[in-house]
Amino acid sequence: MEIGKTYNPHDAEAKWYPYWMKNNFFASKPDKTKKPYTIVIPPPNVTGVLHMGHMLNNTIQDVLIRRARMLGFNACWVPGTDHASIATEAKVVALLKEKGIKKTDISREEFLKHAWDWKEKYGGIILEQLKHLGASCDWDRTKFTMQDDMSDAVLDVFVDLHKKGHIYRGVRMVNWDPQGLTAVSDEEVIHKEKDSQLVFINYKIKGSSEHVTVATTRPETIMADTAVCVHPEDERYKHLKGKFAVIPLINKEVPIIFDEYIDKEFGTGVLKVTPAHDINDYNLGIKHKLPVIDGLTAEGKISEAAQIYIGMDRFACRKQIIKDLQEQGFVSKIETIKNKVGYSERTDAVIEPRLSMQWFLKMDKISKPALDAVIGGDVKLIPEKFINTYKHWMENVHDWCISRQLWWGQRIPAWYDGQGNTVVCKTKEEAFEKLRSTNAEVRIENVKQDEDVLDTWFSSWLWPLTVFDADIIKKGWDNANEDLKYYYPTNDLVTAPEILFFWVARMIIAGKEYTGQKPFNNVYLTGIVRDKQGRKMSKSLGNSPDPLELIRKYGADGVRVGMLLSSPAGNDLLFDESYCEQGRNFANKVWNAFRLIKGFEVGDVKQTKAQKEAINWFEHKLSEQIALIDDHYSKYRMSDALMATYKLVWDDFCAWYLEAIKPDFVDGKAQPLDKATFDATINYLEKLLIIMHPWMPFITEEIWHLIKERDAKDCCILAKWPQRINLDIKQLEEFEISKELIATIRNVRAQKQISPKEKLSLITKGNSESSLFNDVTIKLANLTEIKHTSDKLDNAFSFVIKNKEFFIPLSASLNIDEERGRILKEIDYNKGFLKSVQIKLANEKFMNNAKPELVELERKKEADAIGKIKTLEDQLSSLK
Repeated sequence: MEIGKTYNPHDAEAKWYPYWMKNNFFASKPDKTKKPYTIVIPPPNVTGVLHMGHMLNNTIQDVLIRRARMLGFNACWVPGTDHASIATEAKVVALLKEKGIKKTDISREEFLKHAWDWKEKYGGIILEQLKHLGASCDWDRTKFTMQDDMSDAVLDVFVDLHKKGHIYRGVRMVNWDPQGLTAVSDEEVIHKEKDSQLVFINYKIKGSSEHVTVATTRPETIMADTAVCVHPEDERYKHLKGKFAVIPLINKEVPIIFDEYIDKEFGTGVLKVTPAHDINDYNLGIKHKLPVIDGLTAEGKISEAAQIYIGMDRFACRKQIIKDLQEQGFVSKIETIKNKVGYSERTDAVIEPRLSMQWFLKMDKISKPALDAVIGGDVKLIPEKFINTYKHWMENVHDWCISRQLWWGQRIPAWYDGQGNTVVCKTKEEAFEKLRSTNAEVRIENVKQDEDVLDTWFSSWLWPLTVFDADIIKKGWDNANEDLKYYYPTNDLVTAPEILFFWVARMIIAGKEYTGQKPFNNVYLTGIVRDKQGRKMSKSLGNSPDPLELIRKYGADGVRVGMLLSSPAGNDLLFDESYCEQGRNFANKVWNAFRLIKGFEVGDVKQTKAQKEAINWFEHKLSEQIALIDDHYSKYRMSDALMATYKLVWDDFCAWYLEAIKPDFVDGKAQPLDKATFDATINYLEKLLIIMHPWMPFITEEIWHLIKERDAKDCCILAKWPQRINLDIKQLEEFEISKELIATIRNVRAQKQISPKEKLSLITKGNSESSLFNDVTIKLANLTEIKHTSDKLDNAFSFVIKNKEFFIPLSASLNIDEERGRILKEIDYNKGFLKSVQIKLANEKFMNNAKPELVELERKKEADAIGKIKTLEDQLSSLK
């Protein structure tokens, strides 16, 4: 079988992904003989294309699912997409606009046909892109939050929660998106710090030459003012009780009211009260029974109720009204301040507080089990620092506005008879029957369904349930299907901290409400992918690379490794393309190591002592590192698990093991390798491929099949995770000494300009006990021998490792003065180190409070330093 000189990632990706799919390696069905391991994908928006956040999130999920498969679990990763009401509707509206069609000019049914056509054409793009990354999802289980059975479940939940008294309808102040023309939740509002003009406006007092001054950043709303408010104990304004202020430009009289809500020390101590455009003003209005005047239309234009500037855009009006107020002498001053302005997460339009009839879900009682689940540790957040954030949110939760003024989404199952009666049920026929019980004259053609749809999150909060059993709401947990009973609760959820409340908390609420169980055991919260300057990646900044272009440039494995080399849970990832280059270099290193091994000529030769030593060492080193990697995985330290894998392969296997076992060259020709060493090396390589596979699925599968001919199902993706053996700690410690010894000898060669090909002799003084790895040391340091002596050695280069003296006879080339200076410098360093340790041991506080093992460690450091200083002083005295 011919092996290419260089690794071609694109050929491997094109070969193995279809092969895995064809053989159904990603598929999962309930199997009572195996434990399930389940992940549900955070469904990306159907409008989405792959970005760096998706790359990070889905690579982590794929690593977890591939390893679980190798550990023998029945691994099930459920993919799918979210219908994304606001984003999709905006896309379709824009598409229609290009065709000269306005949404308002067509029926709901026509619009939805266009939306479904768009979804069928573009909606699967992101899932296809995930396949390029290597995502091993069970694609046969792909779900969409608006497919019929999933939507049916959403409506079942609405009807059920309304029946339980958790859902109600009412006029409330909401966050209004004038571009999307819909209400959005508090969590969908992004607050940005902006420079704003604080305008100080004089309101005349009716029947007086006096005026009061109000300060506002929103002068375009003064026409909707219905009162002016001051503190009842503010001496400046007590005399104005019962008086009226006059709104500039429209000369409208409004009462001056008194309320302790006002901070008399802030600004002028006077507040313009605009109940329709501010939540606090709205609450004041209710308390003082003030009228409500809506000065803005749904589109953010000045309404007829404002009397002037009618139809003007709110921001254009702001500029104009300031100019007009100044010209008429109503402005006393203008200050530039910084304040937080709310923007719609979806459309980036400035949010307007707006009174609107909406549907709400009461959150106080239904959310309690979800708070307890996290605080009690039933659902674990990783990292734990997010528990306090979660606790704060859940303890201060507001009722959830679940209605959206859109057409794309699950239409609210509420019905009206036009005479003030409302019923909640799934069908028009059922609604007609219910309405007839209170209105015998109602006609079915007069029964109208609510025009609004439900918030997208009201469907995705059911995701871990309905992907397995969309009928669970109707049937209840006791009658759940086999899939849900087997796969639920799922194991791990990988998602972003910014949707911890949006989605994670709500899934826990829904899970507890409808099954009594949590939806997942662990929530791994990734960080935000930022550029190397720390900026969040975005199209507008032009700092977000195209993930598919990165895959074309570095290969999927290279990008996967690059993304995860520095992505600790919950901390932001400062992405640099050089990480992907490092990932590609790692793949090339693995490929070259494989080519080296396959290039060995296996012959009828005897195994050398160095080869035997290396094989014994690596068996224990591999086991030690598997234990470390397993521990990292168990604690969700993904970057640490990857780095441990990287070092095991690059350093321990390639730099040490392969160098130790590879045959010598004689007369420019490599000698044969014995079969036992070759077989052991292939065995180690296969185990390393398995350990690397979750991170680098394509190259590992490619090499797996190039090692030897295999059956169709004998694939790396299905291989068993390597088992650990009982460690021989002495072997591992001894080899570390040998590594240090070899590195020191190589440094001596470099310092003394001695050719690597020139053989040297190494002499040890003191204990004559032979090292377990003498032959490896002789080979890799290119020594003639390692001898033991108890005699005093003169004029040799000397060094100490672990209190053991080593000498390299170099009498011809040894500069006595240089060597004396080197030893003196080392003595000074060790004396300084000894002093710092002895200060710590003399510290009464440390000795009383430190753990016994820490004290013992410091005592060992002291003894080692004393021994090393004595050895160095002896070496100094031997120089002549």
